[in-house]
Amino acid sequence: MTPASIFFNTLIVIASPQPGQAGIDLAYKTIKVKLCYAPISQKDREWRKTEDDLAKDKTCQHEIVARPCRPSNNTFTWTIKKDIPTATYFIRAYAYNSADEDVAFGQTTDYHKTTSLLEVHAVSGCTVPLDIASICLSVFAIASLFGFYLLVKKRARASLNRVT
Repeated sequence: MTPASIFFNTLIVIASPQPGQAGIDLAYKTIKVKLCYAPISQKDREWRKTEDDLAKDKTCQHEIVARPCRPSNNTFTWTIKKDIPTATYFIRAYAYNSADEDVAFGQTTDYHKTTSLLEVHAVSGCTVPLDIASICLSVFAIASLFGFYLLVKKRARASLNRVT
């Protein structure tokens, strides 16, 4: 696979076989493309650990697309979801046969997973104006609480003085 490139917040992955590699094989029935954690984002995180046994491998937890394989025009568009955590990733495509067994894969990085990596910064949803507004409203709420408390105490004293 060729390296990934970023163009105006769009990731374009172009995959083509190199000499000596298999291209689109007739045995490929399904293609699954996944977002995979790079080794730097796996450090001290056992839940992202790479295993040689694909059934136990936790590297590629985020599926991008899964669809039938076609000999040409396998183009698709995917938007990074809000639940994708901040990390460094690469993209891997798996080819499955009709028995749903993986028969081939390719990825946007080298064997050591150190080149052509993609950094994703999660969106928290909080912005500076939103933080400022929440602080102001919190201060207003506390001040109102004390103000009403003092007002009630003052009225209670005034009514107690009128009675005596």
